[in-house]
Amino acid sequence: MVKRVVSKEAKQAEIDQLVEGFKSSSAILVVDYLGLSVAEVTALRKELRDNDVKMKVVKNTLLRRAAAQAEIEGLDEYFSGPTAIVFSEDIVAPAKILTEQVKNLDALEIKGGMIEGKVASLADIETVAKLPSREGLLSMLLSVLQAPMRNTASVLSQASPARKMAYALKAVADSKDAA
Repeated sequence: MVKRVVSKEAKQAEIDQLVEGFKSSSAILVVDYLGLSVAEVTALRKELRDNDVKMKVVKNTLLRRAAAQAEIEGLDEYFSGPTAIVFSEDIVAPAKILTEQVKNLDALEIKGGMIEGKVASLADIETVAKLPSREGLLSMLLSVLQAPMRNTASVLSQASPARKMAYALKAVADSKDAA
């Protein structure tokens, strides 16, 4: 096997990309992909990419350096063995996708991660995965906000005594105008 030599500049560029990913992401998940076939990894990456989630396979030493530069603590324990890192601005999408794929792919394992700046264990990530998507949460909020208006409109549209009186007065006024 031929060992690939990577220049210091290339390594620093990769670290800079990782630092940017650490700083700009709300969710950072660390996964072990050892044992996945090329087709399985490709399918996983496609599903993640379709949901605006980035996955990158990186050497653990580079991950440690990038985490240190980004001033992120608590993830070092997950940087061992074959590691892929997942970055996303949405906290639910990567957790949902990866927990679902763990059920389908025996070789895939979620090691841990960071959600909204706090270290997250596998249990925390599984809890986040059970939440509705961002769109679902916004839909629920909109429904709650619309309920009072909907109820008011419903009450006003029903035949109430005040409404019947308004119709009667209008009818009397119309008949006097006609006469």
